Amino acid sequence: MDSFSEVTLLLDLGYIILAATAFAFLGKRIKMPSLVGYLLAGLLLGPVLGLVAIGHSLEMIAELGIALLLFLVGLELSFDKIKDLGKAAVSISSFQVCLTAIGGFAVAQLLGFGLLPAIFLAATVTFSSTVVVIKLLDQKGHMHRRYARLAVGLFLGQDIVIILALTILSGLGAGSDFELAIVLKSLGVAFGGMGLLLSVVLVAARYILPRPFAWAANSPDTVFIWALCWCFLIVLLAHQLHLSLEIGAFLAGVALAQLPMHEDLHRRLHPLMTFFIAIFLVTLGIRMEIQEFSTVWVAVLVLSTFVLLIKPLIVFVILTRMRFDAHTAFHTAVATGQVSEFSFILLAMGASSGLINGTLVTLGGLVGLITIACSSYLIINADALYKTYKRTGLFRLLGSKRDSSTEAEETRERHCIVVGMNAMGRAITQALANRGLEVLAVDTDPKKLTGLGSAETFIGSVEYESVIEEIGLRRANMVISALQIEDANHLLAYRCKSYGVRCAIHAFDLSMVEDLLDLETAYLLMPSADGTVAQKNILIKEGLVKI
Repeated sequence: MDSFSEVTLLLDLGYIILAATAFAFLGKRIKMPSLVGYLLAGLLLGPVLGLVAIGHSLEMIAELGIALLLFLVGLELSFDKIKDLGKAAVSISSFQVCLTAIGGFAVAQLLGFGLLPAIFLAATVTFSSTVVVIKLLDQKGHMHRRYARLAVGLFLGQDIVIILALTILSGLGAGSDFELAIVLKSLGVAFGGMGLLLSVVLVAARYILPRPFAWAANSPDTVFIWALCWCFLIVLLAHQLHLSLEIGAFLAGVALAQLPMHEDLHRRLHPLMTFFIAIFLVTLGIRMEIQEFSTVWVAVLVLSTFVLLIKPLIVFVILTRMRFDAHTAFHTAVATGQVSEFSFILLAMGASSGLINGTLVTLGGLVGLITIACSSYLIINADALYKTYKRTGLFRLLGSKRDSSTEAEETRERHCIVVGMNAMGRAITQALANRGLEVLAVDTDPKKLTGLGSAETFIGSVEYESVIEEIGLRRANMVISALQIEDANHLLAYRCKSYGVRCAIHAFDLSMVEDLLDLETAYLLMPSADGTVAQKNILIKEGLVKI
C-alpha cells in the first residue's frame, strides 16, 4: 500500500467515525435510534456528498468488521437462554421461515423478477437481524423478558437456515461454471467442510474451551485476546475448508456462547460490537446507489411493506396458534420486522458468484435501510403500540383470546446481593443463605461461584450498567461488597445511594473510609481493624494489657 492509499484510508475511516459520532449524538437529542443515524451517516458520506468510496482497503476493513460482527452475533446464541422455549422456538422458526419465504417469493414473482432473483429476494425478506434486535432490547432493558428469549430462539433457528444457505453459496462459488457434476461436487465439499467445522466447534465448546477461559476469567485483557484469537483460528480453519469467513466467525461465537461466562465475555466485547455495528451500517449506507432508486422504488416499497407488516403478522398468528398470550406474541412479532445482516452478506455472495446482478444488491440494501430504520422505532415504542392495538380489538380478530398486558416474568426483589467471592464474601453468602434469605452471589470467576449451597450465582462485573440491571440492584434489600477493588466499591456505593438501597462495603484501606461515609454507606467491613480490636480485648481480658 503506497502512502497516498494509506492517507486515503485514514481519511475515509476518519470521515466514517466522525459522521457516525455526529449522527449518534444527533439521534440522542431527537430520540432517533443510533442504528438509523449510522445508516443516514453512510448515505450522507457516499451517495449525497461523495466523500467516501468503498475501495479495496476499506472493503477489507468492512469484511473484517462483518466477520467480527457475526462472531458477536454467535456469542449471543446461548442454548441455555432458550432451553425453556427451545421446542417452541424450533417450531416457530420452521413455520415462519417456510411461510415468509413462500410469501416473499410470490411477491417477488408478482413484481416481475425471475426465478433466481426471486429466490434471493425471498431469502432477504425472510430473515431478521439478531444484531439490531438485541441492541434495541438491551437498550430497553428487556433482554430477560419472555418475548426477548423467544425472539432470540426464533433468530437462532433463522441463523441455522441461513448458515446452510451460505454454505451452499460457498460451494457454488468454488467452481467457474454451473455444470451439474461440478455443482454437486462443490456442494459436497462445502457441506463436508461445514460438518467438520461444526464438529470441531462443538467438541471444543464442550471439552477444550471451558478450562482455559475459566482460568483467565479474572484477567479482562487475557479473556478479550483469547476470544479474538479463537475467532480468527476458526475463521482460518473455515478458509482452509473453502467456507466463507462469515460462517467461521459465527460458529466461533456460538462455541463461546455455551461457556458459563459467555454473558460476561459479551459485556467485555460490547464496545467492539458497538464500533463494528457503526462501521457496518455506515458502509452499508455508503454502498447505496440512490440513482437506481427511480427504477426499483416500487419493488423497494412493496418488499419493505412485506417485511414491516406481513412478516410480523405471520409470526403473530403462528404464536397465537401455539397458545402464546397476545403480549408475548405481539412483542416477538414486532421484533422480526427488519432485514438481517446475513441477508446483505447473502446478496453480496450471490453477486460475486454471478447468480444475481448489482441492481438486486442495491434493492436489498434499500429494503434493509428502510426496514431497519422503521423497525427500530417500532421496537422502542412497542409497549405503546401494544396498548393501541389492544384497544382496537384486533387481537381478538386475529384469533388471540388472551390479551393480558402482563408477563409472568421472573424478577428478583428484596434479595441480598453479595459481590466478590473471596473468603469473606463466601462466608457472608453462606451465612445469609443458611438463615433462609434469598442471596445472589456475584463474581467474574465461575470457579469462585461453586459450592455456595442454595445461593443463586451470577457471573459478571458490577462495573457494567447492564449487570446492575440484571442482578436487580435497585430492587435489592441489601448489597454487600467483599471486593478489594477501590473504584468498583466506590461505584457500587454510589449506585446504592442513588437507588436508596442499603449497602455494606469492604473498606480494606483506611483511605477509603471518608469517601464511603460521604456516600452514606450503611456499614463498613473492616476485618483488619475488627481483628485488631478483638486482639486488644483478648489481651485486656487475660490481664496482659491494662486499659
